[in-house]
Amino acid sequence: MKYILLIGDGMGDTPVPELGNKTPLEAARKPVIDRLCKEGEALLVTTVPEGFPPGSDVANLSLMGYEPEKYYTGRAPLEAASMGVDVLEDEIAFRCNLVNVRYLGDKVDMIDYSAGHISTAEADELIRAVQETCGTEKLTLYPGISYRHLLIHKGAVPKSLHTVPPHDYMDQDVTEFYRQYMAVDYLADLMRRSAQVLADHPVNHKRVAEGKRPANALWIWGEGAKPSMESLEERYGVSGSLISAVDLLKGLGVCSGLEVLEVEGATGYIDTNYQGKVDAALDALARKDFVLVHVEAPDEAGHNGSLADKLQAIEDFDAKIVAPIVREMDRRQEKYRLVVTMDHYTPLARRTHEDWPVPMFIYDSTGVENPGRVSYTEKNIHNVVKASGGRLAGGADFFARFVKKKRAAHG
Repeated sequence: MKYILLIGDGMGDTPVPELGNKTPLEAARKPVIDRLCKEGEALLVTTVPEGFPPGSDVANLSLMGYEPEKYYTGRAPLEAASMGVDVLEDEIAFRCNLVNVRYLGDKVDMIDYSAGHISTAEADELIRAVQETCGTEKLTLYPGISYRHLLIHKGAVPKSLHTVPPHDYMDQDVTEFYRQYMAVDYLADLMRRSAQVLADHPVNHKRVAEGKRPANALWIWGEGAKPSMESLEERYGVSGSLISAVDLLKGLGVCSGLEVLEVEGATGYIDTNYQGKVDAALDALARKDFVLVHVEAPDEAGHNGSLADKLQAIEDFDAKIVAPIVREMDRRQEKYRLVVTMDHYTPLARRTHEDWPVPMFIYDSTGVENPGRVSYTEKNIHNVVKASGGRLAGGADFFARFVKKKRAAHG
């Protein structure tokens, strides 16, 4: 039996007036996903336990069968693992975004958490320039993908420092959060000096000349210490591969002992290399028994408040990921179990994550006892699960059910 976990990050939404009060999942054309859902088992899964931030870190940790209450230490150390940066015992990792902010006197507004989805090549130049000028024995910057980078902080972090994800505050006043950085002398120095480096850099001069948003500031958040996790094989007896454009997911793959596959042209948005991801997934399934394919585009569209991009992201997920994988697995005449899910909701109206239980389904090529017989929408899955009186508590329960194996006793 092969196991296929397909995650459309942030696909869930609320009714959108422009769609006649349908959600993007209800309005999007996704014939293959809907067919599989009708023949599969409908589930609601709590991916974000009470008291945890509703981020992709916590939610995807759950989807991979790990209890956040035990294993979650923060987002950035997972991204560090993906980048091959070892976080030592006396160090804390931070996610470091290249962002675009607006300064109005003492007021700071978050304009764009991604600096216009800056390219990886441009961002690499900027982060290396900031590290060369502003890096210290205490603070070290590492370039990542697009706007997503890493800051390693040696020593304890001031207890007064409270960080927030910049994507939660698009077009909002972030002055109070900014002041917290400025209250720490060495962070204030980093913020001031890096802003000058970014303002003077040719990459940003060129972006401005081309009518693009410059990356004019750093924003650190998602801090944490290095996690300690058993492998997925130790917990559930499955070995496999993970495919994603996002360092966070790759880091989860590294920490869970999965083979992390690099796909050229995987960007984390609607221009990603879908065919490359499919080819990598099918090759992995010929060698191993589990593959996770993560697509970031619906989440990015939700953060940007772009209805058109979110609809396209969902339809592309169906046509360019789910459909070709299912078609090839059926051609191979292999037995397989396949899950289509989101990790969390990213409603267009909110432009940030929600911690609501996520709708999903498990399709089994050999058939299921009680198929849901509904298309894949938030409302349909809720209604089916409510009628059956069931809901899974969290990730470990879901994953054990998915692979039909008990998790390790120590897990």
